[in-house]
Amino acid sequence: MGPQNVLTISGRFSEIKRLCQFVTAGAAQAGLSKKEIFHIELACDEACTNIIEHAYGGENKGSIRVIWVATADKFVVTLHDNGRAFRPDKVTAPTKPNPNAVQDMKVGGLGIYFMRQLMDKVIYEFNQDGNALIMVKLIKQ
Repeated sequence: MGPQNVLTISGRFSEIKRLCQFVTAGAAQAGLSKKEIFHIELACDEACTNIIEHAYGGENKGSIRVIWVATADKFVVTLHDNGRAFRPDKVTAPTKPNPNAVQDMKVGGLGIYFMRQLMDKVIYEFNQDGNALIMVKLIKQ
């Protein structure tokens, strides 16, 4: 693995943009395309929003530490928090949204779906040190 790049933000929605800029700057350095960088940005934005809303239950209740690492073949983003543990196995897998039934869709509930669609790998880990969300984007040569 290459050197780790670390940033910690407070758990506020206004801080998510700064975290995303930090990560996307790294993705650009790693040589990812504009489309891939946009996917990483969307996944990070969604993940941070979920951390603030669900792990912490609101703003100003914790922090989010992001680490990104680039290697020759992958770009890895890890988000750490100390909120409530997330159990992806307890979440009903959403079905693919039907674009013809947008008016029938409920707000929310698609974050995990979008992260998994945007990234090549999404891994959740939790232990006594908190939660970690690891998202991987493969770098195609």
